[in-house]
Amino acid sequence: MSELKPWLKLIYARPGRLLIGALLMLAALLSGLGLLALSGWFITETALVGLLLAASLPATINLYVPGGGIRFFAVSRTVSRYLERLYNHDTVLRLLTDIRVALFRKLASADRGRRRELTGAQWLSRLTNDVDALDTLYLRLIAPAALAAFVTLLIMVLAAVLFDSVIAIGIALILGVAFLLATLAVYLRTAKITSRQSDQQESLRTAVIEHLEGFAELTAAGRTGKHGAWLLRQAHQSSSGQVKADSRVGWHQAGSNLLINLAAVFALWSGFALFRSGVISGPVLVLLPIALLGLAEAYGMLPEAFGKLGATQASAARLNRDCREDDSRVAAEIIALPEGGALIANDLTVKYPENAPLFTHFDLQIKTGERVGILGHSGSGKSSLADVFSGLLIPSGGACASVPCAYLTQKTVLFEDTLRANLLLGSPDATEAELWRILEMVDLAERFRSEVDQLDTWLGSSGSRLSGGEARRVALARVLMSPAPLLILDEPFTGVDKVTRERITRQIDAWLEGRTVISLAHGPDALPCTDRVIHLGV
Repeated sequence: MSELKPWLKLIYARPGRLLIGALLMLAALLSGLGLLALSGWFITETALVGLLLAASLPATINLYVPGGGIRFFAVSRTVSRYLERLYNHDTVLRLLTDIRVALFRKLASADRGRRRELTGAQWLSRLTNDVDALDTLYLRLIAPAALAAFVTLLIMVLAAVLFDSVIAIGIALILGVAFLLATLAVYLRTAKITSRQSDQQESLRTAVIEHLEGFAELTAAGRTGKHGAWLLRQAHQSSSGQVKADSRVGWHQAGSNLLINLAAVFALWSGFALFRSGVISGPVLVLLPIALLGLAEAYGMLPEAFGKLGATQASAARLNRDCREDDSRVAAEIIALPEGGALIANDLTVKYPENAPLFTHFDLQIKTGERVGILGHSGSGKSSLADVFSGLLIPSGGACASVPCAYLTQKTVLFEDTLRANLLLGSPDATEAELWRILEMVDLAERFRSEVDQLDTWLGSSGSRLSGGEARRVALARVLMSPAPLLILDEPFTGVDKVTRERITRQIDAWLEGRTVISLAHGPDALPCTDRVIHLGV
C-alpha cells in the first residue's frame, strides 16, 4: 500500500469535501434501508390487522405515520442520491486537478534521463490511464468501504435494541465474514493478477500506438499481417487475465450476498422465538431481516472496487517510479547574478547516471545584451549545457544562475493546433500584425498568406503538415516573440537551407538588438550573429 501514500495525501487534503460527500452517500444509503425496513414493517402490520378483522376481532392501525415515513424515505433517497452524485462528481474533478498538478510538478523536477527513457506512448499511458486509476480512489474504494462498515455497526445496534445482544453478536460474526470476503479476501486473490494485467495493458497500448505510427514501414516491409496477429495474441493474453480476475470477483460477490441472506435468515429464525414468547411483535420481527437484505446495496460495490485495487497500486507505482527525483544528483549551489549580468555559470559539471561526465569545471559569464555562440560536435554536451542554462537540468556540480529565458530546444515541438495558437504561446498578447511581422523575419509570411486560413492554418500533429525546416522556423518564431530577456537557441536552423538561413539571420538581427542570446550549433554557419564564440571539447 506504500505506493498509494503520496496520492492518498492529496485526497485527504480536502477533508471538508470528503466528509460532506460521505454524509450524502450515507444519507442515500440509510434512506434506502429505512424505506425497505419500514415498508416491510408496514406491510406486515397491515396484514396482521387484516387477519384480526377477518376473525371478527377488534384491531386498529395508524396508516398516516408509517405512510408519511415511507414517503419521506422515498423522497430523501432520491434527493440525497442526486446531491451525492452532483457533489461527489465535483469533488472527483477537484481531486483530479490536484493529482494532475502534483504529477506535472513531479515531472518538472524528475530526472530528465529517466523521462527520456520512456516513449510517447508510455507517457500517454501515465497521463491518462494511470491517473484515471487514481482519481476515483476515494469514490470507488475508500468511501464505500467506510460506509459499509459504519452501516453494519448501525445494524448491530438495531439488532441489540430490537432483539437481544446474543442475536446481535451472531449477526455481527456473519456480516464480518461477508465484509472481509468482499474486501480483503478479494484483494488478496486478485492483486497479483490485476497488477500483472495492468502492466500487460500498458504494453499492449504502447504496441498498438507504435503499430499505428509505424504502419507505413510495416506495410513496406510486408509485416503488417504478422505484427497485427501478434497484437491480437497479446490482447487475448490480457483479456484472459481479466476474465480470471472477474471470475474471482464474481465468486466473492456471490459469497458476500449469500452471507448477507444467511444473516437475514438467522435474524428471522432467532426473532421468531422472541415473537412466540411475546418479546417482540410480528412487524418488528420482519423489520431487522429486511434491513439486513438492504445491506446488499452497501456491500455490492465492494468486491469490484477491491478487485481493481491491485491495478491501482500498479499505476501508482509506475507514476512514483517514473516521476521521482534523481537522488544521485547534488542540488546546484545558489549564486547571485553580478550587476549587468544575464547568466553566470561557475565550475559546472554535468553527468548522467552510469556515464562519464560530459564536461567538468565549466565557467561562463554573459553580460546583458551580449550574443554568445557555442559550437561543438555531436555528443559534446551542447544540449545538456542549454538545459542547465534554462533550468531544466540540475548540474551534478557547480552553480548556474540567469535571468528569465525563452528556450528553443533541439527537438522541434509544435502542438496539434493552428499556427496562431502555436505562436501565441510565446507572447499571448501579441497582435495579428506582430504575428505577421515575426513570420516575415523567419521567411514564412508568404508561405502562410497563400493558405486559405492563413494564421488559422492547422499545423497537424507535431506540425506534420509542415516540412522539417518550416516547423523549425515556426518554433524559432515562437521563441523570438517571447519578452524574456534571455534567448537560448539550440540548433535554430535545423533543416533550413543555407540561403534561407543567411536571410533569416539578417532579418532577425535588428529584432535581437539589446537582447541576450545564447546560440548553440555544430558549425559557425548555423549560428545567428554573435559577439563571441565558445568551442566545447577543445
